[in-house]
Amino acid sequence: MKRSLALALVLLLLLPVLALTACGPQKYEIALVTDVGNIDDKSFNEGAWNGVKAYAEANKKSFQYYRPSEDSTAARVETIKAAIDKGAKVVVCPGFLFEEAIFNVQDTYPNTQFLLLDGVPHNLDYSVFKTSPNVHCILYQEEQAGYLAGYAAVMEGYTKLGFLGGMAVPAVIRYGYGYVQGAEAAAKAKGLAKGDVQIKYWYSGVFQQSDEIKTKMAGWYTEGTEVVFSCGGGIYLSATAAAEAAGKKVIGVDVDQSLTDKTGTIITSAMKDLTESVKLALTSLYKNSGKWDADHSGKTANLGAKDDCVGLPTATWKLTKWAVADYEALFAKLVDGSVVVDNSSDDKVHPVTEIVTVDWQN
Repeated sequence: MKRSLALALVLLLLLPVLALTACGPQKYEIALVTDVGNIDDKSFNEGAWNGVKAYAEANKKSFQYYRPSEDSTAARVETIKAAIDKGAKVVVCPGFLFEEAIFNVQDTYPNTQFLLLDGVPHNLDYSVFKTSPNVHCILYQEEQAGYLAGYAAVMEGYTKLGFLGGMAVPAVIRYGYGYVQGAEAAAKAKGLAKGDVQIKYWYSGVFQQSDEIKTKMAGWYTEGTEVVFSCGGGIYLSATAAAEAAGKKVIGVDVDQSLTDKTGTIITSAMKDLTESVKLALTSLYKNSGKWDADHSGKTANLGAKDDCVGLPTATWKLTKWAVADYEALFAKLVDGSVVVDNSSDDKVHPVTEIVTVDWQN
């Protein structure tokens, strides 16, 4: 009797292990591989991850995120492979840094569907661009979001502006150039004179917070800058720290960064609706039995105001001199095409301004 009881107890203890062995390792159908940073970066990774999470939970799909061991194409490729080994049928890759990685893996895994945000696949030296049928790419009209942010800043009464970019890559450049164009348009609308609005403009070369960025921003604020558009993932933390110390302001990027801003410095954010973009793409994918349809397969979408995928957050509106109704009227002009923002991303050819003076810093 004692022996039987002991055996029963052993089996009871082993049951979870036996069940796990029988089922095998956990598999995850939808994977997100992070860009530089993590899923709580209050920027690009988090916006994309929220889209994956929302779709997967609503549709009872297993999902997981994976973080590369380092900032390199080789590490991103290895992480994508690891996600596929763990069952991923769909891999979401947020950011231009995945362009070469997707180029390298797209034909190796033809049965895996890839969603690339903010980029298109190409080889190392950009001599070959190729988007295979199992890849769908989404680009955004960042110049429109930047335009709205610059316009809002000047209409709110700020005349000494700053643009803090991460790396000088197309998406960041479009944000910055749009910001300059928006400030110029608002200055004209207000009847300001040449030089009444000034912008300091600089790329930090990184997407993470750093003491160098904080010191640079502190210098700008000391010199009179009133608000800085911080455009590049985690660098907003350096900008808000400097702004808080100086009693000045910041404009966020990609998502509504004011939602987690404990400093009270972020007045608005130039957003891309990453979450909704990912949800819509995954919805289309699964409607077509888990493969990209003819409208998505090997194609690149370029989403903007017309698609309601860029803009400023109205639910957390903090501006007091420029109303939501005025913003919506301007947004409507972007939608109907009566306002067109130049989408150049050549970092050596700057927007031409008549009223705004820009200090292009190296």
